[in-house]
Amino acid sequence: MKNYLSLVKFSHTIFALPFALLGFFLATLESGGGLSFRLFILVVLCMVFARSAAMAFNRYLDRDIDEQNPRTATREIPAGVISPKAALSFVFINSLLFIATTWFINLLCFLLSPVALLVILGYSYTKRFTFLCHFVLGLGLSLAPIGAYLSVMGQFDLIPVLYSGAVLLWVSGFDIIYALQDDDFDRSLSLNSVPVKMGRPGALRLSNFLHAGSAFFILAAAWQLQSAYPEFQWLHWLATAIFLGLLFYQHTLVRPDDLSKVNIAFFTTNGIASLLFGVLVIMDIYL
Repeated sequence: MKNYLSLVKFSHTIFALPFALLGFFLATLESGGGLSFRLFILVVLCMVFARSAAMAFNRYLDRDIDEQNPRTATREIPAGVISPKAALSFVFINSLLFIATTWFINLLCFLLSPVALLVILGYSYTKRFTFLCHFVLGLGLSLAPIGAYLSVMGQFDLIPVLYSGAVLLWVSGFDIIYALQDDDFDRSLSLNSVPVKMGRPGALRLSNFLHAGSAFFILAAAWQLQSAYPEFQWLHWLATAIFLGLLFYQHTLVRPDDLSKVNIAFFTTNGIASLLFGVLVIMDIYL
């Protein structure tokens, strides 16, 4: 179990899960029907199964690339801890469990589940033919708040779409920062990424622009929440301020000639931003 949790980087669930739960609790508020513990568990399971399938498939597909990269050679498949066949079976099982779980939510989620799988599994191929791969990853994670909202309401709405837009640009931006550390290696294998396409200074400028766009969506969602629910207090505004502050802060950690703090910018800063944002907005919903 420990090896498989490491394979899928389970700790990185912290990026999308708070936004998924935010979509769920927002829909619960709008439905007026009270919290369904059964539905809550199903939404969490969907997140776990979908993300596990996506990460394991990425590791399976990239196993030969990872073996050549000193930074990733110790990952479970190239290191021989988990066999490629076992990893692929893990992908298949989690994909089936994801689709099966959506069946118990509602028909719309069930019908859309193959589309979601196509996006999150398809990301693993994209670095082989387009530098826009970061945006496909962002798109995959951006499905979380919309999917969770659909699980309760069975229809689309503006606020979860705004949160999804924020996640799309936020994840794309910080994945570009993360890709900086493999810039030279990706060039040697003719792999595609924004740093390869635009160089390190250009990649950081694009990441800045994307995070400015994410900030716009977060602010728009906060304004829409306040307009729809005047009784909302100050917690979601505090959440917004913290999220925007951490977006700005991570860009002070990384420079084209100094990538020593990439992991702090990637995991620590963004993990804290997502967790605090989700917790504070959900608190405001219930207060």
